[in-house]
Amino acid sequence: MSAAEKLPAAEWMKNQVVVPIGAFAVSADPSAVLVTYALGSCVAVIAHDPVRRIAGLLHFMLPSSSISPERAKSEPAVFADTGVPLLFEKLYALGTTKRDLVVRLCGGANLMDASGSQIAQRNVMTVRKMFWKVGVLTAAEDVGGALSRTVRIHVADGRTIISSNGQERQL
Repeated sequence: MSAAEKLPAAEWMKNQVVVPIGAFAVSADPSAVLVTYALGSCVAVIAHDPVRRIAGLLHFMLPSSSISPERAKSEPAVFADTGVPLLFEKLYALGTTKRDLVVRLCGGANLMDASGSQIAQRNVMTVRKMFWKVGVLTAAEDVGGALSRTVRIHVADGRTIISSNGQERQL
């Protein structure tokens, strides 16, 4: 049990950093918990450095900035191809290295019916392909399906909790 969980809910919630859709956050504060809500077809990239106790969380919506280069300039975290490099750049600026990062993926659910958009699958495939090209391995994934997810990462220990459909599980 982390120090944050030993505190009353009102106390540890003060240390939550909410990451909205199309945004990211990084933290070296061991008391912080990064959280993002409503991961449907969007994907969360979760990164933790257990050596330096640094974490980052990106909640991207779309696979490629080519559909809106102007938007990518003002909101790079909306897109996988601009948001992922920015997340890693900010983590490296805090002192982490690629070899020390534990990376996880979450989201990419198809909340539409079978005739719906394939954006969820494209989001997941895009980020996997990006990681493959630069040699980043994912330690765990909770992707696909048809349920929305909330994800929390505890900066102190990297514990990643997925909440979906009233259930919680560790990733």
